[in-house]
Amino acid sequence: MQPLVVAALLAPLWTICTGAGDWCYQSQFTCDHQCNVPDMWNHANNNCAGKYQSPVNVVTRKALKDERLTAFQFDNYQQLFRGTIKNNGHSVQVGVPHLSTISGGGLPATYKAVQFHLHWGNKGGPGSEHTIDGEQYPMELHIVHMKHNYNDLNTALSDPEGVAVLGFFYERSNSANNKYEHIISVLQSIKTTNANTSLLPISLAQLIPSEQNMTTYYRYKGSLTTPGCTEAVIWTLFENPIPLSMDQLRAFSELKFQDGKPMVGTFRPVQPLNGRQVFRSGGAVTLASSALLVAAIAAALGLSRPN
Repeated sequence: MQPLVVAALLAPLWTICTGAGDWCYQSQFTCDHQCNVPDMWNHANNNCAGKYQSPVNVVTRKALKDERLTAFQFDNYQQLFRGTIKNNGHSVQVGVPHLSTISGGGLPATYKAVQFHLHWGNKGGPGSEHTIDGEQYPMELHIVHMKHNYNDLNTALSDPEGVAVLGFFYERSNSANNKYEHIISVLQSIKTTNANTSLLPISLAQLIPSEQNMTTYYRYKGSLTTPGCTEAVIWTLFENPIPLSMDQLRAFSELKFQDGKPMVGTFRPVQPLNGRQVFRSGGAVTLASSALLVAAIAAALGLSRPN
């Protein structure tokens, strides 16, 4: 048998059926629907072959504590807005008025929220983009922000620190998360690509853990996790996950890709760090430890108040 024939027989499906056309997730590819799967995204956009790509696997024992990574300041995160939720063919996305901002947390500037979207697996199976010590969560939320002095995301992406994304993991819970019920209930009406519908008033704060549960997080510099894979993102990954019931997680798998196939496995595999350092928050822990130390010294010196 000729070597070229042997190579063709041993090649993966996506090389036998030429991966042409638009980018897609691995779950979308068939010979009838030829598209660029994640390993071939550089064919859709050269940036996807860059050295500092996202997502990554966070190895917690190798993450360096950075005292500058203190608590975030969330402004107008409690403010209600009427968003539109859309099936964009790759995920569900909700545009956010540019009123909610984040600062602190070691960020170089104030960043304003632009949109949020999600990545998930198959019917509640592994589906997060980032992993922690190799563990892949069922789903991941990305709240995308741009530096406050920009008016559109494309312009912000031309700045190496123009975009800040907050990432939150989801975990399976025995009970439903009532704060998500409305979002999940409207998924039935946006099953097909480009379908959209209005949401009842929501706030960003209701989607995420309370502020006191967001002092532990990881930080690194990377890219968008979809083409064009622009390396202009300051990533923050919060340790405490958000609970959703199995039924709530499964609801996302009822959505459809453009070709009508179930929208499942909407995550990019983890990318090499290529020498990047992942940091972990340290300020809140340091402050707590300092307070305990002062109390201990006071007690030892007999300076504590008498009963």
